[in-house]
Amino acid sequence: MNAIEKAIQDIETGNVEQGLSELARLEKRADHQVKFDIAEIYQELGHIEKAKNIVDELLLLYPDEGSLYSFAAELLIDMDKEDEAIELLLEINEDDPAFVQAQVLLADLYQMQSLDEVAEQKLILAQEKAPNEVIISYGLGEFYLERGDYIKSIPHLKKAVHSGESIPNVHLKLLLAEAYSASGQFEDALEFYREGLKENLEPNALFGYGFTAYQTGDMILAIEQLESLLTLDPDYSSLYTYLAKAYEAEGRLDDAIETLQKGMKVDEYNESLYVHAGKLSFKRQMPTEGEEFLRKVIALNPSNVEAVHTLAAYFKHTQSFEELKELMEHMRDYGEEDTMYTWYEATAVKEEDDYDKAFERYKEIEKTYAEDVDFLEEYGYFLLEYGLRDEARQKFSKVLKLYPERADIIEVLQNLN
Repeated sequence: MNAIEKAIQDIETGNVEQGLSELARLEKRADHQVKFDIAEIYQELGHIEKAKNIVDELLLLYPDEGSLYSFAAELLIDMDKEDEAIELLLEINEDDPAFVQAQVLLADLYQMQSLDEVAEQKLILAQEKAPNEVIISYGLGEFYLERGDYIKSIPHLKKAVHSGESIPNVHLKLLLAEAYSASGQFEDALEFYREGLKENLEPNALFGYGFTAYQTGDMILAIEQLESLLTLDPDYSSLYTYLAKAYEAEGRLDDAIETLQKGMKVDEYNESLYVHAGKLSFKRQMPTEGEEFLRKVIALNPSNVEAVHTLAAYFKHTQSFEELKELMEHMRDYGEEDTMYTWYEATAVKEEDDYDKAFERYKEIEKTYAEDVDFLEEYGYFLLEYGLRDEARQKFSKVLKLYPERADIIEVLQNLN
Protein backbone atom coordinates (compact mmCIF):
# COMPACT_ATOMS: atom_id res chain seq x y z
CA MET A 1 0.00 0.00 0.00
CA ASN A 2 1.47 3.35 -1.05
CA ALA A 3 1.29 6.52 1.03
CA ILE A 4 -1.76 7.95 -0.79
CA GLU A 5 -3.74 4.72 -0.39
CA LYS A 6 -2.82 4.67 3.30
CA ALA A 7 -4.08 8.24 3.73
CA ILE A 8 -7.37 7.37 2.01
CA GLN A 9 -7.77 4.30 4.21
CA ASP A 10 -7.25 6.43 7.31
CA ILE A 11 -9.99 8.80 6.17
CA GLU A 12 -12.40 5.97 5.33
CA THR A 13 -11.86 4.28 8.70
CA GLY A 14 -12.57 7.46 10.65
CA ASN A 15 -9.05 8.82 11.12
CA VAL A 16 -9.95 11.85 9.04
CA GLU A 17 -7.52 14.37 10.50
CA GLN A 18 -4.62 11.93 10.26
CA GLY A 19 -5.48 11.07 6.63
CA LEU A 20 -5.85 14.71 5.56
CA SER A 21 -2.63 15.61 7.34
CA GLU A 22 -0.81 12.86 5.43
CA LEU A 23 -2.24 14.05 2.10
CA ALA A 24 -1.09 17.60 2.86
CA ARG A 25 2.39 16.30 3.67
CA LEU A 26 2.52 14.27 0.45
CA GLU A 27 1.29 17.24 -1.59
CA LYS A 28 4.29 19.36 -0.56
CA ARG A 29 6.91 16.94 -1.92
CA ALA A 30 4.94 15.21 -4.70
CA ASP A 31 5.63 15.45 -8.43
CA HIS A 32 3.07 17.04 -10.69
CA GLN A 33 1.22 13.81 -11.57
CA VAL A 34 0.85 12.83 -7.90
CA LYS A 35 -0.38 16.33 -7.11
CA PHE A 36 -3.03 15.90 -9.80
CA ASP A 37 -4.02 12.56 -8.21
CA ILE A 38 -4.24 14.19 -4.78
CA ALA A 39 -6.47 16.94 -6.24
CA GLU A 40 -8.84 14.25 -7.58
CA ILE A 41 -8.93 12.66 -4.12
CA TYR A 42 -9.73 16.01 -2.53
CA GLN A 43 -12.59 16.44 -5.01
CA GLU A 44 -14.00 13.01 -4.16
CA LEU A 45 -13.79 13.84 -0.45
CA GLY A 46 -15.55 17.16 -0.98
CA HIS A 47 -12.53 19.34 -0.19
CA ILE A 48 -13.07 21.44 -3.30
CA GLU A 49 -10.96 24.43 -2.25
CA LYS A 50 -7.93 22.21 -1.59
CA ALA A 51 -8.34 20.55 -5.00
CA LYS A 52 -8.77 23.94 -6.71
CA ASN A 53 -5.56 25.29 -5.16
CA ILE A 54 -3.55 22.37 -6.58
CA VAL A 55 -5.13 22.67 -10.04
CA ASP A 56 -4.51 26.44 -10.14
CA GLU A 57 -0.85 25.76 -9.31
CA LEU A 58 -0.60 23.16 -12.10
CA LEU A 59 -2.28 25.50 -14.58
CA LEU A 60 0.52 28.02 -14.07
CA LEU A 61 2.99 25.30 -15.05
CA TYR A 62 0.92 23.81 -17.88
CA PRO A 63 -1.15 26.65 -19.37
CA ASP A 64 -1.96 24.67 -22.53
CA GLU A 65 -3.16 21.47 -20.80
CA GLY A 66 -6.88 21.13 -21.60
CA SER A 67 -7.51 18.41 -19.00
CA LEU A 68 -6.51 20.87 -16.27
CA TYR A 69 -8.97 23.46 -17.58
CA SER A 70 -11.66 20.80 -17.66
CA PHE A 71 -10.86 19.66 -14.12
CA ALA A 72 -10.78 23.24 -12.86
CA ALA A 73 -14.17 23.85 -14.50
CA GLU A 74 -15.65 20.83 -12.69
CA LEU A 75 -14.39 22.22 -9.41
CA LEU A 76 -15.87 25.64 -10.16
CA ILE A 77 -19.21 23.95 -10.86
CA ASP A 78 -18.97 22.26 -7.46
CA MET A 79 -18.39 25.73 -6.01
CA ASP A 80 -21.51 27.09 -7.80
CA LYS A 81 -19.37 29.32 -10.03
CA GLU A 82 -20.89 28.25 -13.35
CA ASP A 83 -20.02 31.40 -15.28
CA GLU A 84 -16.33 31.08 -14.39
CA ALA A 85 -16.47 27.40 -15.36
CA ILE A 86 -17.85 28.31 -18.79
CA GLU A 87 -15.05 30.82 -19.33
CA LEU A 88 -12.42 28.17 -18.57
CA LEU A 89 -14.01 25.53 -20.81
CA LEU A 90 -14.18 27.96 -23.72
CA GLU A 91 -10.38 28.33 -23.43
CA ILE A 92 -9.79 24.67 -24.45
CA ASN A 93 -8.47 24.38 -27.99
CA GLU A 94 -10.43 22.32 -30.52
CA ASP A 95 -7.41 20.07 -31.12
CA ASP A 96 -6.99 19.30 -27.42
CA PRO A 97 -7.95 15.76 -26.30
CA ALA A 98 -10.07 17.35 -23.55
CA PHE A 99 -12.14 19.34 -26.07
CA VAL A 100 -14.91 16.73 -26.34
CA GLN A 101 -15.33 16.47 -22.58
CA ALA A 102 -15.40 20.26 -22.42
CA GLN A 103 -18.32 20.39 -24.88
CA VAL A 104 -20.29 17.92 -22.77
CA LEU A 105 -19.68 20.01 -19.65
CA LEU A 106 -20.60 23.19 -21.51
CA ALA A 107 -23.83 21.56 -22.70
CA ASP A 108 -24.75 20.74 -19.10
CA LEU A 109 -23.97 24.28 -17.98
CA TYR A 110 -25.91 25.94 -20.80
CA GLN A 111 -28.85 23.63 -20.17
CA MET A 112 -28.81 24.67 -16.50
CA GLN A 113 -29.13 28.25 -17.73
CA SER A 114 -32.05 27.26 -20.01
CA LEU A 115 -29.93 27.93 -23.12
CA ASP A 116 -31.06 24.69 -24.75
CA GLU A 117 -30.15 25.62 -28.32
CA VAL A 118 -26.56 26.44 -27.33
CA ALA A 119 -26.37 23.22 -25.28
CA GLU A 120 -27.56 21.22 -28.29
CA GLN A 121 -24.90 22.83 -30.52
CA LYS A 122 -22.17 21.86 -28.05
CA LEU A 123 -23.33 18.24 -27.96
CA ILE A 124 -23.54 18.06 -31.75
CA LEU A 125 -20.03 19.51 -32.01
CA ALA A 126 -18.78 16.89 -29.54
CA GLN A 127 -20.43 14.14 -31.60
CA GLU A 128 -18.75 15.40 -34.76
CA LYS A 129 -15.40 15.19 -33.01
CA ALA A 130 -16.06 11.78 -31.43
CA PRO A 131 -18.86 10.05 -33.40
CA ASN A 132 -18.39 6.68 -31.69
CA GLU A 133 -18.12 7.97 -28.13
CA VAL A 134 -20.96 6.36 -26.12
CA ILE A 135 -21.08 9.20 -23.60
CA ILE A 136 -21.87 11.65 -26.41
CA SER A 137 -24.64 9.46 -27.83
CA TYR A 138 -26.07 9.13 -24.34
CA GLY A 139 -25.73 12.87 -23.73
CA LEU A 140 -27.64 13.78 -26.88
CA GLY A 141 -30.27 11.12 -26.24
CA GLU A 142 -30.87 12.27 -22.68
CA PHE A 143 -30.88 15.93 -23.78
CA TYR A 144 -33.70 15.31 -26.27
CA LEU A 145 -35.52 13.03 -23.83
CA GLU A 146 -35.57 15.73 -21.14
CA ARG A 147 -36.82 18.28 -23.68
CA GLY A 148 -39.64 15.98 -24.76
CA ASP A 149 -38.18 15.42 -28.26
CA TYR A 150 -38.67 11.67 -27.90
CA ILE A 151 -38.36 10.79 -31.59
CA LYS A 152 -35.02 12.65 -31.82
CA SER A 153 -33.71 11.00 -28.66
CA ILE A 154 -34.31 7.42 -29.86
CA PRO A 155 -31.50 7.04 -32.47
CA HIS A 156 -28.89 8.42 -30.06
CA LEU A 157 -29.98 6.21 -27.16
CA LYS A 158 -30.27 3.25 -29.51
CA LYS A 159 -26.70 3.85 -30.71
CA ALA A 160 -25.49 4.01 -27.11
CA VAL A 161 -27.27 0.75 -26.26
CA HIS A 162 -25.92 -1.09 -29.31
CA SER A 163 -22.38 0.07 -28.57
CA GLY A 164 -22.30 -2.56 -25.84
CA GLU A 165 -20.54 -0.14 -23.51
CA SER A 166 -21.92 0.91 -20.14
CA ILE A 167 -21.93 4.21 -18.28
CA PRO A 168 -21.75 4.19 -14.47
CA ASN A 169 -25.15 4.82 -12.84
CA VAL A 170 -26.87 5.12 -16.23
CA HIS A 171 -29.39 2.53 -17.47
CA LEU A 172 -29.42 3.01 -21.22
CA LYS A 173 -32.02 0.35 -22.06
CA LEU A 174 -34.50 1.84 -19.61
CA LEU A 175 -33.97 5.32 -21.02
CA LEU A 176 -34.55 3.98 -24.52
CA ALA A 177 -37.69 2.20 -23.30
CA GLU A 178 -38.93 5.50 -21.84
CA ALA A 179 -38.32 7.29 -25.15
CA TYR A 180 -40.12 4.59 -27.13
CA SER A 181 -43.08 4.64 -24.72
CA ALA A 182 -43.39 8.44 -24.71
CA SER A 183 -43.37 8.46 -28.53
CA GLY A 184 -46.14 5.85 -28.69
CA GLN A 185 -43.92 2.99 -29.90
CA PHE A 186 -45.20 0.72 -27.16
CA GLU A 187 -44.07 -2.68 -28.44
CA ASP A 188 -40.45 -1.52 -28.74
CA ALA A 189 -40.75 0.08 -25.31
CA LEU A 190 -41.96 -3.18 -23.74
CA GLU A 191 -38.98 -5.03 -25.19
CA PHE A 192 -36.42 -2.64 -23.70
CA TYR A 193 -38.25 -2.37 -20.38
CA ARG A 194 -38.16 -6.16 -20.18
CA GLU A 195 -34.42 -6.30 -20.91
CA GLY A 196 -33.49 -3.24 -18.85
CA LEU A 197 -35.34 -4.37 -15.73
CA LYS A 198 -33.42 -7.65 -15.74
CA GLU A 199 -30.28 -5.55 -15.19
CA ASN A 200 -31.77 -2.97 -12.82
CA LEU A 201 -35.04 -3.18 -10.90
CA GLU A 202 -35.74 0.54 -10.79
CA PRO A 203 -39.12 1.93 -9.53
CA ASN A 204 -39.60 4.53 -12.31
CA ALA A 205 -38.88 1.89 -14.92
CA LEU A 206 -41.29 -0.59 -13.31
CA PHE A 207 -43.98 2.09 -13.43
CA GLY A 208 -43.09 2.87 -17.05
CA TYR A 209 -43.30 -0.82 -17.94
CA GLY A 210 -46.68 -1.20 -16.23
CA PHE A 211 -48.05 2.02 -17.72
CA THR A 212 -46.87 1.06 -21.22
CA ALA A 213 -48.50 -2.38 -20.88
CA TYR A 214 -51.69 -0.61 -19.80
CA GLN A 215 -51.50 1.62 -22.89
CA THR A 216 -51.31 -1.46 -25.13
CA GLY A 217 -54.30 -3.04 -23.40
CA ASP A 218 -52.25 -5.84 -21.83
CA MET A 219 -53.86 -5.56 -18.38
CA ILE A 220 -52.37 -8.80 -17.09
CA LEU A 221 -48.82 -7.55 -17.74
CA ALA A 222 -49.71 -4.09 -16.39
CA ILE A 223 -51.06 -5.60 -13.16
CA GLU A 224 -48.00 -7.82 -12.81
CA GLN A 225 -45.56 -4.91 -13.09
CA LEU A 226 -47.54 -2.45 -10.98
CA GLU A 227 -48.02 -5.05 -8.25
CA SER A 228 -44.25 -5.60 -8.28
CA LEU A 229 -43.79 -1.84 -7.90
CA LEU A 230 -46.31 -1.80 -5.05
CA THR A 231 -44.22 -4.42 -3.25
CA LEU A 232 -40.95 -2.64 -4.01
CA ASP A 233 -42.09 0.90 -3.19
CA PRO A 234 -45.59 1.29 -1.68
CA ASP A 235 -45.06 5.08 -1.46
CA TYR A 236 -44.92 5.38 -5.25
CA SER A 237 -48.24 7.24 -5.41
CA SER A 238 -48.67 7.29 -9.21
CA LEU A 239 -49.05 3.52 -9.40
CA TYR A 240 -52.41 3.33 -7.59
CA THR A 241 -54.52 5.00 -10.27
CA TYR A 242 -53.29 2.76 -13.09
CA LEU A 243 -53.29 -0.42 -11.04
CA ALA A 244 -56.91 0.28 -10.10
CA LYS A 245 -57.80 0.98 -13.74
CA ALA A 246 -56.13 -2.27 -14.82
CA TYR A 247 -58.04 -4.22 -12.16
CA GLU A 248 -61.26 -2.52 -13.29
CA ALA A 249 -60.60 -3.48 -16.91
CA GLU A 250 -60.26 -7.10 -15.78
CA GLY A 251 -63.52 -6.89 -13.84
CA ARG A 252 -61.76 -7.03 -10.48
CA LEU A 253 -63.76 -4.17 -8.99
CA ASP A 254 -63.14 -5.06 -5.34
CA ASP A 255 -59.38 -5.11 -5.94
CA ALA A 256 -59.67 -1.79 -7.77
CA ILE A 257 -61.46 0.01 -4.93
CA GLU A 258 -59.09 -1.51 -2.36
CA THR A 259 -56.13 -0.24 -4.38
CA LEU A 260 -57.59 3.27 -4.56
CA GLN A 261 -58.13 3.28 -0.80
CA LYS A 262 -54.52 2.22 -0.26
CA GLY A 263 -53.47 5.07 -2.53
CA MET A 264 -55.49 7.55 -0.45
CA LYS A 265 -53.46 6.57 2.62
CA VAL A 266 -50.23 7.27 0.70
CA ASP A 267 -51.44 10.50 -0.93
CA GLU A 268 -54.51 11.77 0.93
CA TYR A 269 -54.79 14.89 -1.24
CA ASN A 270 -54.79 13.09 -4.59
CA GLU A 271 -58.22 14.13 -5.87
CA SER A 272 -58.21 11.78 -8.86
CA LEU A 273 -58.15 8.76 -6.52
CA TYR A 274 -61.35 9.91 -4.81
CA VAL A 275 -63.09 10.73 -8.11
CA HIS A 276 -62.18 7.33 -9.52
CA ALA A 277 -63.34 5.66 -6.30
CA GLY A 278 -66.62 7.55 -6.55
CA LYS A 279 -67.27 6.39 -10.11
CA LEU A 280 -66.24 2.85 -9.24
CA SER A 281 -68.61 2.82 -6.25
CA PHE A 282 -71.53 3.75 -8.52
CA LYS A 283 -70.45 0.95 -10.85
CA ARG A 284 -70.46 -1.47 -7.89
CA GLN A 285 -74.00 -0.36 -7.00
CA MET A 286 -72.77 1.34 -3.82
CA PRO A 287 -74.08 4.90 -4.37
CA THR A 288 -73.78 6.08 -0.76
CA GLU A 289 -70.07 5.26 -0.78
CA GLY A 290 -69.67 6.91 -4.19
CA GLU A 291 -71.39 10.10 -3.05
CA GLU A 292 -69.16 10.19 0.04
CA PHE A 293 -65.95 9.98 -2.04
CA LEU A 294 -67.09 12.73 -4.39
CA ARG A 295 -68.23 15.05 -1.60
CA LYS A 296 -64.78 14.72 -0.01
CA VAL A 297 -63.18 15.96 -3.22
CA ILE A 298 -65.63 18.85 -3.59
CA ALA A 299 -65.09 19.88 0.04
CA LEU A 300 -61.34 19.79 -0.56
CA ASN A 301 -61.50 21.54 -3.93
CA PRO A 302 -64.80 22.97 -5.25
CA SER A 303 -63.02 23.67 -8.57
CA ASN A 304 -62.74 19.95 -9.34
CA VAL A 305 -65.17 19.98 -12.26
CA GLU A 306 -64.98 16.22 -12.82
CA ALA A 307 -66.11 15.48 -9.25
CA VAL A 308 -68.98 17.99 -9.46
CA HIS A 309 -70.14 16.73 -12.87
CA THR A 310 -70.00 13.10 -11.74
CA LEU A 311 -72.07 13.75 -8.60
CA ALA A 312 -74.51 16.03 -10.44
CA ALA A 313 -75.00 13.46 -13.21
CA TYR A 314 -75.71 10.83 -10.56
CA PHE A 315 -78.32 13.04 -8.88
CA LYS A 316 -79.95 13.76 -12.24
CA HIS A 317 -79.96 10.08 -13.22
CA THR A 318 -81.58 9.08 -9.91
CA GLN A 319 -83.98 12.05 -10.06
CA SER A 320 -82.60 13.39 -6.78
CA PHE A 321 -83.49 16.92 -7.86
CA GLU A 322 -83.45 18.50 -4.42
CA GLU A 323 -79.85 17.28 -3.89
CA LEU A 324 -78.96 18.43 -7.41
CA LYS A 325 -80.32 21.91 -6.77
CA GLU A 326 -78.50 22.11 -3.45
CA LEU A 327 -75.20 21.04 -5.06
CA MET A 328 -75.53 23.68 -7.79
CA GLU A 329 -76.34 26.36 -5.21
CA HIS A 330 -73.17 25.39 -3.34
CA MET A 331 -71.20 25.80 -6.55
CA ARG A 332 -72.61 29.30 -7.00
CA ASP A 333 -71.75 30.12 -3.37
CA TYR A 334 -68.17 28.98 -4.03
CA GLY A 335 -68.06 31.25 -7.08
CA GLU A 336 -67.71 28.33 -9.47
CA GLU A 337 -69.13 29.10 -12.92
CA ASP A 338 -69.81 26.48 -15.58
CA THR A 339 -72.52 26.38 -18.25
CA MET A 340 -73.13 22.72 -17.39
CA TYR A 341 -73.87 23.75 -13.80
CA THR A 342 -76.49 26.16 -15.12
CA TRP A 343 -78.06 23.33 -17.13
CA TYR A 344 -78.17 21.11 -14.04
CA GLU A 345 -79.74 23.93 -12.06
CA ALA A 346 -82.35 24.50 -14.77
CA THR A 347 -83.27 20.82 -14.68
CA ALA A 348 -83.51 20.78 -10.88
CA VAL A 349 -85.68 23.90 -10.49
CA LYS A 350 -87.92 22.79 -13.37
CA GLU A 351 -88.62 19.51 -11.57
CA GLU A 352 -89.51 21.52 -8.47
CA ASP A 353 -92.02 23.50 -10.60
CA ASP A 354 -90.10 26.78 -10.45
CA TYR A 355 -90.71 27.36 -14.16
CA ASP A 356 -89.79 31.05 -14.29
CA LYS A 357 -86.35 30.43 -12.77
CA ALA A 358 -85.85 27.38 -14.98
CA PHE A 359 -86.70 29.46 -18.06
CA GLU A 360 -84.07 32.05 -17.03
CA ARG A 361 -81.43 29.37 -16.63
CA TYR A 362 -82.23 27.66 -19.95
CA LYS A 363 -82.08 31.01 -21.76
CA GLU A 364 -78.62 31.72 -20.26
CA ILE A 365 -77.09 28.68 -21.95
CA GLU A 366 -79.28 28.39 -25.04
CA LYS A 367 -76.55 29.55 -27.43
CA THR A 368 -73.87 27.38 -25.83
CA TYR A 369 -75.84 24.19 -26.40
CA ALA A 370 -77.47 25.18 -29.70
CA GLU A 371 -76.13 21.99 -31.33
CA ASP A 372 -76.54 19.67 -28.33
CA VAL A 373 -79.41 17.24 -29.00
CA ASP A 374 -79.93 16.31 -25.34
CA PHE A 375 -80.23 19.96 -24.37
CA LEU A 376 -82.50 20.84 -27.31
CA GLU A 377 -84.82 17.94 -26.50
CA GLU A 378 -84.99 18.71 -22.75
CA TYR A 379 -85.46 22.42 -23.45
CA GLY A 380 -88.13 21.67 -26.06
CA TYR A 381 -90.24 19.62 -23.66
CA PHE A 382 -89.82 22.32 -21.00
CA LEU A 383 -91.01 25.02 -23.42
CA LEU A 384 -94.10 22.91 -24.16
CA GLU A 385 -94.87 22.74 -20.45
CA TYR A 386 -94.17 26.45 -20.16
CA GLY A 387 -96.71 27.16 -22.90
CA LEU A 388 -94.26 28.38 -25.55
CA ARG A 389 -95.29 26.04 -28.38
CA ASP A 390 -93.64 27.95 -31.23
CA GLU A 391 -90.28 28.05 -29.40
CA ALA A 392 -90.65 24.35 -28.58
CA ARG A 393 -91.33 23.59 -32.27
CA GLN A 394 -88.06 25.36 -33.19
CA LYS A 395 -86.05 23.22 -30.74
CA PHE A 396 -87.61 19.95 -31.91
CA SER A 397 -87.09 20.94 -35.56
CA LYS A 398 -83.41 21.48 -34.77
CA VAL A 399 -83.22 18.02 -33.18
CA LEU A 400 -84.79 16.49 -36.28
CA LYS A 401 -82.38 18.35 -38.53
CA LEU A 402 -79.48 16.85 -36.61
CA TYR A 403 -81.06 13.37 -36.31
CA PRO A 404 -83.67 12.90 -39.08
CA GLU A 405 -84.34 9.29 -38.00
CA ARG A 406 -85.87 10.30 -34.63
CA ALA A 407 -89.41 8.95 -34.99
CA ASP A 408 -90.43 10.21 -31.55
CA ILE A 409 -89.49 13.77 -32.47
CA ILE A 410 -91.36 13.48 -35.80
CA GLU A 411 -94.46 12.49 -33.83
CA VAL A 412 -94.06 15.43 -31.42
CA LEU A 413 -93.76 17.87 -34.33
CA GLN A 414 -96.79 16.35 -36.08
CA ASN A 415 -98.84 16.87 -32.92
CA LEU A 416 -97.58 20.44 -32.61
CA ASN A 417 -98.50 21.14 -36.24
